Amino acid sequence: MCGIVGYIGPRSVIPVLVGGLEKLEYRGYDSAGIAVIENGDFYISRVEGKLAGLRDKLSSEGRYSLETDKENNIGIGHTRWATHGRPSETNAHPHTAGRICVVHNGIIENYASLRKELQAEGCKFISETDTEIAAHLINKHIGDTNDLYEAVKTTIKQLEGSYALLVSLKDDPDTLILAKDSSPAVIGLSENEVFIASDIPAVLRYTKDYLILEDGDTAKITKDEIYLENNGKKIEREVTRVNWDPITAEKAGYKHFMLKEIHEQPNAVTETFRGRIKPQEGEIVLDGIKDEDLLNFERIVIVACGTAWHAGLVTKFYIERLTKIPVEVDYASEFRYRTPIINEQTLFICVSQSGETADTLGSLALAKEQGAKTLAICNAVGSTISRRVDNIIYTHAGPEISVASTKAFSTQLTAALLLALKLADLRKTITKKELSKHLEDLMLLPSLISSALETDKQVEKIAKKYGKTEHLLYLGRGLLYPIALEGALKLKEISYIHAEGYPSGEMKHGPIALINDELPVVVLFGKDGQNYEKTMSNLIEVESRGGRIIAVTDKAVPELKDLAWETIELGEMSPLLMPIVFSVPLQLLSYHAAIYLGTDVDQPRNLAKSVTVE
Repeated sequence: MCGIVGYIGPRSVIPVLVGGLEKLEYRGYDSAGIAVIENGDFYISRVEGKLAGLRDKLSSEGRYSLETDKENNIGIGHTRWATHGRPSETNAHPHTAGRICVVHNGIIENYASLRKELQAEGCKFISETDTEIAAHLINKHIGDTNDLYEAVKTTIKQLEGSYALLVSLKDDPDTLILAKDSSPAVIGLSENEVFIASDIPAVLRYTKDYLILEDGDTAKITKDEIYLENNGKKIEREVTRVNWDPITAEKAGYKHFMLKEIHEQPNAVTETFRGRIKPQEGEIVLDGIKDEDLLNFERIVIVACGTAWHAGLVTKFYIERLTKIPVEVDYASEFRYRTPIINEQTLFICVSQSGETADTLGSLALAKEQGAKTLAICNAVGSTISRRVDNIIYTHAGPEISVASTKAFSTQLTAALLLALKLADLRKTITKKELSKHLEDLMLLPSLISSALETDKQVEKIAKKYGKTEHLLYLGRGLLYPIALEGALKLKEISYIHAEGYPSGEMKHGPIALINDELPVVVLFGKDGQNYEKTMSNLIEVESRGGRIIAVTDKAVPELKDLAWETIELGEMSPLLMPIVFSVPLQLLSYHAAIYLGTDVDQPRNLAKSVTVE
C-alpha cells in the first residue's frame, strides 16, 4: 500500500524524493513525508493528505530545492496508507528515535508486546504507529554496537510480520540501510548515485538497472557500493535491466491514467502474445513454463483477489472448455484460512498484477507446503510471486498507474487463453488444426479491441444518461459471467455507484425483485451456442418488469434492438475472445460515469493499487 523512496548522490535530494513519491501515488496513501540529513541532524517534513500539500509546505519553507551537500545528498521519503493509527501528520512517516530515522512498508504484527517492553525501558512514543517501534529498537541496538547495519540486523530478528525498512543515521550522511521481508523493495543503480524504492516506476526516470531484493535481504548502501546479505550470508544479486520507457508512466495527453491505459490495450495484449505463438505451425512457446509441469496433475486450483479473481474465473472457463480438466477458483483471502485439498496432483495457479498481494502470497506458500506445482500469471518482473512459483507467465502490460485495473486485466485474460491452449495442445484435447485456428483468431484481438474503443462516444452518452442512478445490475452467462462481475466492480471502484454482477440464469433466484423502471441493467451476450437464446429469455424477463436494458453484444439481432434501451455492438468474434473485448465498453462506462459524477478516477477513495497487507 505505502510507498518508499530513498536517495544518495549529487542531485538536489528533496525533488528526487517528492518526485519519486508522486510516481507511487497509484498505490494509495493518506499522508506523506521526507527526511534529509542537514548539518549533522535530520530535517523532517510531514503532512496529512496528498503530496501536493507536502510540496507546498517545502516550497513555502524554501526547502524544495535544498542541496545539503553538493557531493553527497541523502534522504528518505514515504507515502503512508494507515494501518496502525489514524491518518495524521503525527502518524506520517518518517519516524525518529534518537539518532535514527526510518520509513517502513508492511505491518509489525508483534508491535504491541514490543512497545510495552520499550516503554518499560523508558522509551517515549509520539505516534500510534507500529513503525516507530522499529526506530526505537534500532536506536537501542546502535547504542550497543555503534554499527547501524548490525543494529538493523539485530532489530529485524525481533520483528514479526512484513517490512521493507529503510533506515538513516543522522551522523552518517553517506549510508542507508534497507531490509526486506514480504514487502517489495528495489535498489536503482546509476553512476555515483543510488535510488531506493518500493516500486520501479518511482525512480524509472533516473535508471533502468535494478537490484530486486528478496525476502531476508539486508543491504548497506552508499553511492559507491552495495553490500548485500540474505539471512546473514553475503550474496551477489544479479542486476535486472527494466526496458520500460519512462513516458509510459505519464498520461501522454490523456486526461487520466485510466483512460490512457484503456486505450493502451491493443498494444498491451499484442505484447502478451508477441513471440509466443506460431499460428501456421499450431505452436505456443511459453518461456518460464516447464511442459512437464503442465502434464502431471489431475486438477487445477486458481487463487487471486479482486479483478485478478475475475481473471481466474475466465481462466477456469477457458481451461475446462479446452481441456476438460477440473478447475476450482477461490479468493486468496478465503483459501489461506480454510483447509483446502491440495496435493502433488494439483496445479496451483495464482493471478496477480503486482506480484506482491499479501493474501495471494500466503495462499501460494500454503500450496507449496502441500506439494502442489505452482504457476503465476503476473505483470511485475522480479516480484515476490514471480520468484516463488515453479512456472511464470508474464503479461508484459507495462506499468499500470490507475488504481482500477484495465490493461492488466485484459492481458491476464490473454495470458490465460495462451495457457489453456498450451494445456490443450500438450494433452491432445484439441487438434493442431484447431489450435492454429484459435491462434489465428487471437491475432485479431488487437483490432477487435480497437473497434471496441470506437464505442467511446456512445458509451459516454450512456454514462451521462444513466449516471444519476444509485444502483445498476450486470448480467452475463458462461464466459461473460465473470465480465459482468468485473463490470460491476469497476463501476463501484471509481464512480461509487452500487452495482452487482450476476449470472443471467440466477436473476430469477432473487435479483429479479430489484428490477423496476428505475434500474439500468447491463446485459452481456454474444452468439456462443445455447447461451444466446437463454440470455435473450433473461432479457425479456427484465424488459417485462420495466428494467432499462443496456445491451452489449457482438452483433445485435432485430429483436434485441426492440427490447434494449441502448445497444452497444462490438462485431463478430471468436467466443474465446469475448471476455477480453466485452470488458472494454464496461471499462469506458465506469470511466465516463466517474467523470460525470466528479470522482477521483485514478485514485478512488479507500483503495490502493497493490494490497501488500492482509
